[in-house]
Amino acid sequence: MPLLGEPFPHMEVKTTHGVKKLPEDYSGKWFILFSHPGDFTPVCTTEFVSFAKNFDKFQELNVDLIGLSVDQLFAHIKWTEWIEQNLGVKIPFPIIADELGNVAKTLGMIHESKGTNTVRAVFIVDDKGILRLMMYYPQEIGRNIGEILRAVKALQIGDTNKVALPANWPDNELIGDKVIVPITPTEQAVKERLEKAKNKEIECYDWWLCYKKL
Repeated sequence: MPLLGEPFPHMEVKTTHGVKKLPEDYSGKWFILFSHPGDFTPVCTTEFVSFAKNFDKFQELNVDLIGLSVDQLFAHIKWTEWIEQNLGVKIPFPIIADELGNVAKTLGMIHESKGTNTVRAVFIVDDKGILRLMMYYPQEIGRNIGEILRAVKALQIGDTNKVALPANWPDNELIGDKVIVPITPTEQAVKERLEKAKNKEIECYDWWLCYKKL
């Protein structure tokens, strides 16, 4: 099972949009690989509709989506057809057919207590092919797509501005939509930080908890 900060493992997969090579085919783009327990299941259907309705928001962040379950391609295709015909929502992203469970096993998506179905895993991979975030949900609980979008935005803003993001950003209870300024604690760094706070370049509760508006 890969760890955060490591390259996403190379794999060639069959999808509803043809064969894909991960992460090579998404070089220069972020992608989110998410698994679902099975096609033609109620919670999964609501998730796919939500991912599809938010697809443009992911695209604005340079993010592609990839679904996965241990179902076969024909089941994926029939299911997405059903969603479009009955719910009026077209699924715009590919779905991996992982009949033998090889991808799921590599990524730790199959939990023995849940049988052979995949749990609801989420892998956020950046534009350099590095695994940045993982989430796992049980079969019984659908994912919060808004939280996945928030996590991507936070990762990208953190990378661009070399900052950290507080709990519930951008609606943190202490600092609102401001961001945390990291520090490598040395005596000189502490002095410099306190000087910046004095000059109102940043705000601080203490030298180790400083923040600013982007």
